[in-house]
Amino acid sequence: MRSRPLRAATPLGQAMQDYLTHHKAHGKSADRSEHTIKAHILPTFENRPVEALSAREIQRWQNKLITAPIRQRGKKAVRKVDPDNPDAIRKRKATANRVLTVLKAGLNHAYHNGVVKSADAWRRVKPFRGVDVPKVRYLSEDECRRLLNACDADLRALVRGALQTGCRFGELARMQASDFNPDGGTVTVREAKGGKARHVPLTDAGIQAFELLTADLKGDDLIFTRTDGEPWGKDYYQRPLREACGRASIDPPASFHVLRHTYGSALALRGVPLQVIAYALGHSDTRMTERHYAHLQPSYAAETIRAHLPSYGDDKPAKVRKLRKQA
Repeated sequence: MRSRPLRAATPLGQAMQDYLTHHKAHGKSADRSEHTIKAHILPTFENRPVEALSAREIQRWQNKLITAPIRQRGKKAVRKVDPDNPDAIRKRKATANRVLTVLKAGLNHAYHNGVVKSADAWRRVKPFRGVDVPKVRYLSEDECRRLLNACDADLRALVRGALQTGCRFGELARMQASDFNPDGGTVTVREAKGGKARHVPLTDAGIQAFELLTADLKGDDLIFTRTDGEPWGKDYYQRPLREACGRASIDPPASFHVLRHTYGSALALRGVPLQVIAYALGHSDTRMTERHYAHLQPSYAAETIRAHLPSYGDDKPAKVRKLRKQA
């Protein structure tokens, strides 16, 4: 589905709506972007012609986001930002960066559709640096076992699939029997977030699990379905997963995002190169992978250095006598 051509005088609100339509047409979730656009972008720029945007006004808007009251999704109440709290300001800058990313994505889409001749106005606006500190939560092996034991059969298969592949919920929910390659020991993710398919290698246990799941399925059958044979949806798995976490004494409850981080963290803790982890998770490069998992690898680096660097001898008092010069 192609985006319809936009007029040169297109207001930004229309351009952002066209971006969301394009996003959804390609099978991508746009809920978070849509909320961001409505809450943070449209109040300032909805009727502003895209062609008339300048870097200066985007920067002013970006700076105002730092001190703007904190919105709570689904609620009218807002909280004021404490300007004297460095961590509160850091978090607001991180939020401003994410909002700027959505704005740029919409404007880039408009640019590629011929709305403006140049993208310099927003490309000159840079995100705040040193403010995005990722908090990666992952489950321990014991927590994973407890969670699997606490899940009903259909949810257990879905959770196990997440732990064995690192796939997002939507990728698992769309996965078909033909996506599993028992000979190559991989599963193919065809509708990935970045738009590119990827082949995720499986362990022996993973291959065995997928062989059991696909044993009686046709090629276009979904691998992961509910007990009644219907497809999984967010509305169907969230409550059962939360309840399973409660039975497994996992607090706060884990989400599928946590399961994905558990996969990446398990690899990082075992010294798997970040480039390999990035490939398995479908990251376009290692930058995102480094932000989330590099801190888990220092122990592996230390062990490797200790195992390979020579000792250069014992640290003992020297016994070598200084030679006299011959007359």
